[in-house]
Amino acid sequence: MINILWAATTESAAVAVDTSAWTAITSANIVVQLTLVLLVVMSILSWAIMLAKRKEFQKSEEANNPFMESFWKADSLDDIFEQLGDHPDSSFARVFRSGYMELRKIADSKLAKGGDQGSAPLLSGIDNLERALRKAIDKELGQLEGRLSFLATTGSTSPFIGLFGTVWGIMGSFQAIGATGMASLAVVAPGIAEALIATGVGLFAAIPATVGYNHYVAHVRKQEIELNSFASDFLNIAKRNFFGDN
Repeated sequence: MINILWAATTESAAVAVDTSAWTAITSANIVVQLTLVLLVVMSILSWAIMLAKRKEFQKSEEANNPFMESFWKADSLDDIFEQLGDHPDSSFARVFRSGYMELRKIADSKLAKGGDQGSAPLLSGIDNLERALRKAIDKELGQLEGRLSFLATTGSTSPFIGLFGTVWGIMGSFQAIGATGMASLAVVAPGIAEALIATGVGLFAAIPATVGYNHYVAHVRKQEIELNSFASDFLNIAKRNFFGDN
């Protein structure tokens, strides 16, 4: 008889302390559940952004190499401009377009003066060309940096959001102890389980977002260096061929 009662008690306790992840989530407090939903949504958006950025950077890098080959092989800036349609995804090509259009505006303005013996006119106002290139580079970098701030936000806030769910779950355990007057495993386990799940989901959202943010920021900085180098080359060509002493 004693063995039967002991077995029944053990079976009842086993049912009472079922703390599987799904059970902990479905039986969690509504505040903890909303916290988990928020973290899952942030994680999904972070992964979507990282995959989109990977495709964007890959497309840009693959398009820049052919344009640079064409740029250095061309005989004139006009020839390069006519070939821009072949490089629609190149960030270098877009910067070149801005610089070329500004160069034409300067040539058509009062800043141009005739050269000697029918040579190309000498231009002044190179500051305008430098500003146009700088503006084009800033636009390209702004596009590359787009949505990366969300990754930074997810990486920095998700652990604290998860911690909020953790604190709320532990509070639930203390409330259960106060209501029952007992501190048994069956009383505190559900609250502790949902608290730990909130912590884990917070880290699951934060770690990939932080890694992705650092990875793509490094790519943006690399792209910035390359764009500035290209702009310098463009300016040197323009100075040698079109501008007088400034």
